[in-house]
Amino acid sequence: MNAVLPRRRSQAWTLANCLTYGRLVAVPVVVGLLFWPDEFTARWVAFGLFVVAAITDYLDGYIARTYAQSSALGRMLDPIADKLLVAACLLMLAADRTIEGPSLWAALVILCREVLVSGLREYLAELKVGLPVSRIAKWKTTVQLLALGVLVAGPAAEELLPGSMTVGIVLLWLAAALTLYTGWDYMRAGIRHAIDDPR
Repeated sequence: MNAVLPRRRSQAWTLANCLTYGRLVAVPVVVGLLFWPDEFTARWVAFGLFVVAAITDYLDGYIARTYAQSSALGRMLDPIADKLLVAACLLMLAADRTIEGPSLWAALVILCREVLVSGLREYLAELKVGLPVSRIAKWKTTVQLLALGVLVAGPAAEELLPGSMTVGIVLLWLAAALTLYTGWDYMRAGIRHAIDDPR
């Protein structure tokens, strides 16, 4: 008589992965809200969703590590969700002129860095080399999310707290400065491995 093996539980629907799925779903909803004619209400709803999405960015990794829910699917989708959220918000904020003038350069630096790091990770993955997240990169992510959160609230926040838009733009430039530093750091690591690659 053959022994019945226990059915392996799917890793696709762990709590950590569900939080990542939620962040992916939040991206088009936030984009849609930034198009909404009723700017005051829509901006605050978009802000609320953005804050929840930003919190899940921390929570999904914490839960995956603490409760052994790490999976290949989660490792693939987590950075994709992060980059989609950041890129979509930056593009929408530039389109509606919340970010304009010289501050567009700060947004461009952040977008270019996201593309650069994605390319490096893909290349280094072929070499079986990981690209660890530095402490400064974590600070960059925190400042970047704070800046985007304030700017997503945008004019609605300015009505309640005058000067909040200025705070958001200053944080955006700080995030861009940290982005340049961490981007160069990752670039050096990528070039070093490319030079050492015997292929």
